[in-house]
Amino acid sequence: MKKHIPNTITCLNLISGCIATYWAFQGDYRLALLFIIIGAVFDFFDGMTARLLHVSSPIGKELDSLADDITFGFAPSAIVFSFLNSFHIHLPFVPFLAFFIAAFSALRLAKFNLDERQALGFIGLPTPANALFWGALIWRLDYQTWSEPYAIPDFWLYVILVLIPISCYLLVSEIPMFALKFKTWGWKGNEVKYIFILTCIPLLLWLGVAGIAAIIAWYILLSIVTTQRQSTSA
Repeated sequence: MKKHIPNTITCLNLISGCIATYWAFQGDYRLALLFIIIGAVFDFFDGMTARLLHVSSPIGKELDSLADDITFGFAPSAIVFSFLNSFHIHLPFVPFLAFFIAAFSALRLAKFNLDERQALGFIGLPTPANALFWGALIWRLDYQTWSEPYAIPDFWLYVILVLIPISCYLLVSEIPMFALKFKTWGWKGNEVKYIFILTCIPLLLWLGVAGIAAIIAWYILLSIVTTQRQSTSA
């Protein structure tokens, strides 16, 4: 019986992603983001449960990737697609560019499954971080009070169109990014992790939901700076 528990949690992650996608297409980005966060919680606990119960399996690994691509790949794509459709765009194919996020998320997950270098850290941007960035950013933009109802400045259309390829690149890039895994709780060796955690708190207090997007951007920047410093010192 216990061997089915991790896979059940993984399926709850997948279902959360499906619900998030539904709300994304309905234009309710708040609920879409909420169910992405719920999916991320399930994603955290399925692997932990499998290790605690000693029931890890190849099927569980494959199922986890499929669930992650729905919750952290297709759901954020649907959010961006729906948001782009709120603009008056003369080229009807433009909103469909959002689905490149789902495709590159799938590539990222396949790469992660085969890459043995990612045991203690990540190579490229993790899909949950990417999904949280898009969910928080779009929810905040849609929540803004503009001069007219739903009159979001066209400036943001171009920002989103620039961010899509950047997001896709970061997912499959060779940029090392730290993971919040602690072997010891001391400051030495964990400086970057503690700095990141301590700076997340004021960002959330200051920016609210938008702070989630700011935290992901800060995570990427801090990872890049840390990598450059390490390569310079070496």
